[in-house]
Amino acid sequence: MKKLVFLLSACLLTLATQAQTIKTPAPSPTQTIKQDFALSSIEVVYSRPNIKGRTVFGDLVPFGKLWRTGANAATKLTFGEDVSVGGVAVKAGTYVLYTVPNKDEWEVILNKGLSNWGIDGYKAEENVASFKVKPSSLPTSVETFTILIANVTASSAEVVVQWDKTQIAIPVVAEIDSKISKAIDQAMNVDNRPYFQAASYYFDNNKDLNKALTWINKAIENNAKAFWMVHLKAKIQAKLGDKEGAKASANQSIALAKEAKNADYVALNEKLIAALK
Repeated sequence: MKKLVFLLSACLLTLATQAQTIKTPAPSPTQTIKQDFALSSIEVVYSRPNIKGRTVFGDLVPFGKLWRTGANAATKLTFGEDVSVGGVAVKAGTYVLYTVPNKDEWEVILNKGLSNWGIDGYKAEENVASFKVKPSSLPTSVETFTILIANVTASSAEVVVQWDKTQIAIPVVAEIDSKISKAIDQAMNVDNRPYFQAASYYFDNNKDLNKALTWINKAIENNAKAFWMVHLKAKIQAKLGDKEGAKASANQSIALAKEAKNADYVALNEKLIAALK
């Protein structure tokens, strides 16, 4: 009998232990997003509550009070390089994102309190940036609290916060031109120079086009079949105002692209020629 009681107790204990470890969906699940940006990336880690029929701003999230900007642990933003956030210089690293919502204006705060749970542990002296942004209204309600990275260009982006019918956009800017220009200068002083990459950067960023033309000619000398390089030469010539030269280069690129069976570049060159008429 004692042995039976022991076995029964062991079974009940096992069942109880299993019941305690059943996995269920988190009420405010965590999301991690990472966006390549400038010369590195931006990463956001945050928890996502739902509206669930509640009034959000001015009630669930009171106006004029510090908010964790999400749920559970503090929302974290990581910048892979030095940036400007809301016009404030911020060093590369990880920070907590806090906000103070108001009807017509929000305060956005970046803070060093990485071990904080929500706003617990918040210290104003650990702020590294504080600035104001204007909220905007969304046409439809966003049920699940959402942070996304939008309007990404080579050197700027926006960290967008959306919930219910309210949205804010936090501007992020990286200074990359001086870094890339320095890297190009250094690369041009060694063998196997990246002429095509340098010419592309100068063309895309409206820098010295004559220098870009010199570099793309050097690149083509080293790879005469490179139809994409000849296409870039045509675009540089067009931007310099040399329409005839641009047409000649575009036609050369078409011939090379057809030989390589690349219909995309045939179409790109034909479109460029049409725009030069």
